[in-house]
Amino acid sequence: MKKFMKKVHEKIKTFADEDDFQEGEEEYLELDTALKSKDKSSKIIVRPFVIEDFSDIKPILDTLREGYTIALVNIKPLKDKDLVELKRAINKLKKTSDAINGDIAGFGDDYIIITPNFAEIYRSPEQDELSEP
Repeated sequence: MKKFMKKVHEKIKTFADEDDFQEGEEEYLELDTALKSKDKSSKIIVRPFVIEDFSDIKPILDTLREGYTIALVNIKPLKDKDLVELKRAINKLKKTSDAINGDIAGFGDDYIIITPNFAEIYRSPEQDELSEP
């Protein structure tokens, strides 16, 4: 991103320094908008987390807010330790997921998955029928 902004700045500076610029003459600035495949921020990361205590959700929340991570969270240690804290932690994760327009779902009994806004968790129609009262 720094290289891109530097190129834009240099082209604008060159454009402004030209003496032969006449008012009313239109000129266009060509920008390179192609993403580099080596750019680390353009990659999506699937990252595992383990919650053993309520304080363990802070790194998960920070990573989700960056927007390039799908979190696979093991909740079994906290589930075995304290169900009230587990519920509190999941509610906090759900609020953050909603705030970033992400998606959150349980995966088995011991895992939850949280995705950013560009990803959606598949839910089969059979699961929907089973979860309805």
